[in-house]
Amino acid sequence: MFLFVALLTVALAGPAPPAGGQEAAGTAPAEAVSEAGAGEPRGPELAARAWVLVDARSGDLLAAGNAGQALPMGSTDKIMVALVVLEAVAAGEASLDDEVIISGDAASFAVPLYSNVGLSTGDAVSVRDLVMAALISSGNDAAWALAEHFGDGTGDASVERFVGRMNQKARELELEETSFRNPTGLDAPGQYSSARDLATMTRAALEYPLFKDTVATAQAAITTRDRKIPLTNTNDLLFTYGPATGVKTGTTPAAGPSLVASAAAGDESYIAVVLNDEDRFVDSMALLEYGFEAHERRELVVEGREYTRVEVPYRRGETVGLVAEKSVNSLVGPESDVEREVRVSGELPGEARPGERLGEVIAKVDGRRVGQSPLVARGGYERASLGDKVWYTVEGIFE
Repeated sequence: MFLFVALLTVALAGPAPPAGGQEAAGTAPAEAVSEAGAGEPRGPELAARAWVLVDARSGDLLAAGNAGQALPMGSTDKIMVALVVLEAVAAGEASLDDEVIISGDAASFAVPLYSNVGLSTGDAVSVRDLVMAALISSGNDAAWALAEHFGDGTGDASVERFVGRMNQKARELELEETSFRNPTGLDAPGQYSSARDLATMTRAALEYPLFKDTVATAQAAITTRDRKIPLTNTNDLLFTYGPATGVKTGTTPAAGPSLVASAAAGDESYIAVVLNDEDRFVDSMALLEYGFEAHERRELVVEGREYTRVEVPYRRGETVGLVAEKSVNSLVGPESDVEREVRVSGELPGEARPGERLGEVIAKVDGRRVGQSPLVARGGYERASLGDKVWYTVEGIFE
């Protein structure tokens, strides 16, 4: 359990959003949402239009409000930009050290109207540094340059190809309330995501060490051939909340102030998402603290513990214990209902060795399956002889 007490005085961070952004199709004016929706686990009251808290390890939903509502996402979409880039690098399509020459289109975002890091036409910047610029300082110029480079060219066509890859990855992750139209997060019809989907894509991105390290970095610097560019993270929690480990801010006229945040302490780690929330930093910290205070990770199935005994075939009264092959851990809330369901193989084999799998034990929290372990024989048994089988049958007749 972890409790972090902090006095926060926060303001919305990062550059002012572009004044000309369009509201995504089908969205309604922002309004406060302080209660969980139907069937959603409850948590603290928040001002966010939509929000979730998930266990970073398992992805289990711990608290939510309007978790599946599709909304403008702002620059939180750069989580997917980085995920697609890092997946391409892992597949050997490029190297993090490859130089990218900044195009005029990418450099056009380096004006006060947009969130940017000040890239100029002709600058040579590594893929690694562009990822850092996009995630730490939310550079639209860096995100556009990455889209062009990994879209196999420059110009609108290459960016469209990259956005297609973003949407393809969204389908692979089964993000049903997510659609991309650009790599910057600027408001556009058809550019939206949900709090639930953003948590899912964040968990996928955190599998990459560069992403995990970058979103946890408060300040850094990148280099071009002739200068160094300082970066300051737009996520205020990295400066004010000790357990914070990331992840990404987002602010546009339609999206409002939004944040995907993460925190870790001990064996607990959480991801909080708040969309369209004027108090995004305070509310994100409240969500994360709720995770630490209201949940603990418990060993629901213990490796080596016996969970049932079964009768050895054709040996009446002789049994063998079945023990868990591995432990199962899960977060458990103060009022959680924990169950263990034991399943034994329908027909046991005629003989078994110690450690042979003969069933499974399933752990459930509040009716939700959270893990399982094979059940294995503690000791072995030999195949019954013909005499054993005859005697077993005779005993059954006279019982």
